[in-house]
Amino acid sequence: MEDLNRSQLILLVLLVTFVTSVATAIVTATLVNQAPSPITQVVNKVIEKTVETVTLSKPNPDSSENKKSEQQVIIVTEEDLITKVVSDASPAVASVVATKDISQIGQKVQVSGGTGFFVSRDGFFLTNKHVVADTEAEYSIVTNDNKKLSAEVLARDPIYDIAILKIDGDDFSFVPLADSGDIKVGQTVIAIGNTLGEFQNTVSTGIVSGLNRSVVAYDSEGRFERLDMLIQTDAAISSGNSGGPLLNLRGEVVGINTAVAEGGENVGFALPANFAKKGIADVQEFGRIRYAFLGVIYIAIDTSVKEERELSVDYGILVATGSDGGTAVMEGSPAENAGIKEGDIILEFNGQKINMSNTLGRLIADKRVGDTITLKVLRGEEETEMSVTLDERPGNM
Repeated sequence: MEDLNRSQLILLVLLVTFVTSVATAIVTATLVNQAPSPITQVVNKVIEKTVETVTLSKPNPDSSENKKSEQQVIIVTEEDLITKVVSDASPAVASVVATKDISQIGQKVQVSGGTGFFVSRDGFFLTNKHVVADTEAEYSIVTNDNKKLSAEVLARDPIYDIAILKIDGDDFSFVPLADSGDIKVGQTVIAIGNTLGEFQNTVSTGIVSGLNRSVVAYDSEGRFERLDMLIQTDAAISSGNSGGPLLNLRGEVVGINTAVAEGGENVGFALPANFAKKGIADVQEFGRIRYAFLGVIYIAIDTSVKEERELSVDYGILVATGSDGGTAVMEGSPAENAGIKEGDIILEFNGQKINMSNTLGRLIADKRVGDTITLKVLRGEEETEMSVTLDERPGNM
């Protein structure tokens, strides 16, 4: 060091500094690349997870077409999506009002209320059946801009808590129905409704907290019904929200809000949108909601039923006489016409295994009257396939 002059010393210091900087950069980059996802993806906490790609057209003076397309990536936060969905959907959501003549006072008074939403530009409107249960009442809707419009109840679903109304007009804002079969536990959802019958278009958000739930729901008159295959959500649903939409972040309706658990905190339930799709198609084509019908009495098979009855399978349904002594295969039914007999085990419905989470009732509910399906049937030790054309469910069932 004593032999170095001042210039050489300065150059040596600069060289050491440079080498140290490069080494530090390399080590830092390596550590970041090897870091766990919470560190390397911390930006996601700010930007969330949604990226939307849009195509823009700009003038191109060098092109005879005078246009070219370029891709521009726009980062959208979850908050942005929620506010946009609410803004777009709110005009399609309306309060449902029931009025009725009260003979004692000689005038019409409001007797109940709920929520509903337009599903088409020409005035088809969905709500819960229990919102319009009174067949002697008159119904109207109050839109987001406080217009009151008369509504006709076209159909009350005989099985599910769904009603289809019609409002005269051809230019209504509406929300599209999603394929509710694609919904997943944990995804974000938005509920809109007339909370407590007073606060119109109240918005709450949450997640899908469960699927395929079954509950017994009671209305204000003490009437009750069992509801199956429900979507469970922690988005706040209150009295008056019944019939309102449960939306995904694309602004599509995944469910119809229908019930809330008493004593639970933010435990609400919605009917899957696919139930309503079939009902609307039926009303448009036949003027009523129709349900497909197979015509068998059966016992759902699981491991305990397999052991108890000494069966060879632990899934499917066993065609068997009910506790009331009725016939296992109904006379004149599609099942009888296809050759199904008591003691048969139906294993599959259109290639899908029948089990406790994929019940025969659910599979039939997705079909329409006149659909032809294939059943895989186990009779003794022999498996066979049968083609069955589904008929309309009798009105007394």
